Amino acid sequence: MLGAVPSRYNWTGGEIGFDTYFSMARGNASVPAMEMTKWFDTNYHFIVPELGPDVKFSYASHKAVTEYKEAKALGVDTVPVLVGPVSYLLLSKPAKGVEKNFPLVSLLDKILPIYKEVIGELKAAGASWIQLDEPTLVKDLDAHQLQAFTQAYSELESSLSGLNAIVETYFADVPAEAFKTLTGLKGINGVGFDLIRGEKSLELIKAGFPADKYLFAGVVDGRNIWANDLAASVATLTELEAIVGKDKLVVSTSCSLQHTAVDLVNETKFDSELKSWLAFAAQKILEVNALAKALAGQKDEEFFSANAAALASRKSSPRVTNEGVQKAAAALRDSDHRRTTNVSARLDAQQKKLNLPILPTTTIGSFPQTVELRRVRREYKAKKISEDEYVNAIKEEINKVVKLQEELDIDVLVHGEPERNDMVEYFGEQL
Repeated sequence: MLGAVPSRYNWTGGEIGFDTYFSMARGNASVPAMEMTKWFDTNYHFIVPELGPDVKFSYASHKAVTEYKEAKALGVDTVPVLVGPVSYLLLSKPAKGVEKNFPLVSLLDKILPIYKEVIGELKAAGASWIQLDEPTLVKDLDAHQLQAFTQAYSELESSLSGLNAIVETYFADVPAEAFKTLTGLKGINGVGFDLIRGEKSLELIKAGFPADKYLFAGVVDGRNIWANDLAASVATLTELEAIVGKDKLVVSTSCSLQHTAVDLVNETKFDSELKSWLAFAAQKILEVNALAKALAGQKDEEFFSANAAALASRKSSPRVTNEGVQKAAAALRDSDHRRTTNVSARLDAQQKKLNLPILPTTTIGSFPQTVELRRVRREYKAKKISEDEYVNAIKEEINKVVKLQEELDIDVLVHGEPERNDMVEYFGEQL
C-alpha cells in the first residue's frame, strides 16, 4: 500500500504488480528476497519492510479499496482492516546501510498522507466502519514510541471523521502505559482487546474505560480450534457491561479468525464426540452471535446447554485425561529429575562409545526436499504408488544422504528427515 519497494527490485513506480510483489517475497535470479519473520508468535509470517530516511513512499497498491468495492458489489458490507501506521513502522527494520538505531517512527509524517488518502477512498466507497490493527501496543514500548500513536491518530482524526474507527490489539496484554495511550487516542470510536491472552488488560478495563468509546471484547479465542466456554464468557461480558454499558460493549474474537480452520461442516470423518469439542471459524462466529444475543436477553438455552455438555465431555474423556499418565506424574520424586551421573562421567562414556573429535562436524539434520522426493510423496498420497514403493523410495533417499555424508567425512550422521512435513500440516492431518 505504501510503495516501500527497495531499490534493488528496480520498481519504476505506479501500481505494484505481481512480479515485483513476488520478487520481494521470494527473490529472483538476480536479487534476494526481503526478510520474512513470524507475525508475533503465530505461524503466519510477514515480509519485513526495509526503511530509512531516504525511502520514498507512495500510494502504490489500491488493494484495500478495490476489495472493499468488490465485496460491496456482491452485497457484502465489510469492515476494511489496515495495519495501523505506527505498528507498520515499528515492525519494520532499518534498510541496509542505515544505522541500526534509526528511529523508524520518525517516518510517520511520510506515511500518514497515504493513510489519509486510503481512508478517504474507503469513506467515499461507502465504508461506515474501519479497523486499524495496532498489535505492537502489546509490546514494551518507550515513551517516544507511545507518543507516535498519539501523534498519528491526532493527525488522522479529521480523515476518520464520519467513520466508526476501531483500533485493535491482540495476542497479549496491553501494558498499563500503552493502555492509557490507546484509550486516549483521538479520532477513534472503539478499542479492541484480546481477553483470552490478556487477563491484565481485563483488569485495566475494569479499573476504568472511556465512556465515549466502544469496547470490542475479544472473549472468543480466534487462534485455537476448540469450542469456547460460553458460560465463562457471559460472566466476563456481564462484568464488562456493568463498566461500559450495554450500548458500548461489542462481543468479538480475540484476533482475526485467519489463524484457525474454516468450517467444521467440511469435516465429515469426525466422530460426534470429538466434533462437539471443536469450533472452527464459522462456529466461532456462531459463538460470538450467541453471546451477543445472551447479553441482549435472548439466550439460546439449547445452544448453551450443548456447549456445556461438550465441555464436560472433553474434560472427563479418557481421550484427554489419561489416568495412567496422571498417576505416573504424581509418583515422580525429586531424584527422578536429576541424572545419576555427572557431566564428566557422561562425556567419558560418550567418548568411549563414539570417539568423536573435540569439535565434531554434523549438519542441521534436514536435507533438501528434492523434486523427486516431493513427486514420490505426492504420488503416494494420491495412491498412485504402493506403500512398499514409497518406503523403498524413502530408504533409497536415506542411503544417498548417508553416503554423501560419509564421502564428506562428516562425524555425526543424520538420515536427512526425508518424510518431514510442516508441523501445522501434520497436526492438521490428524483432525
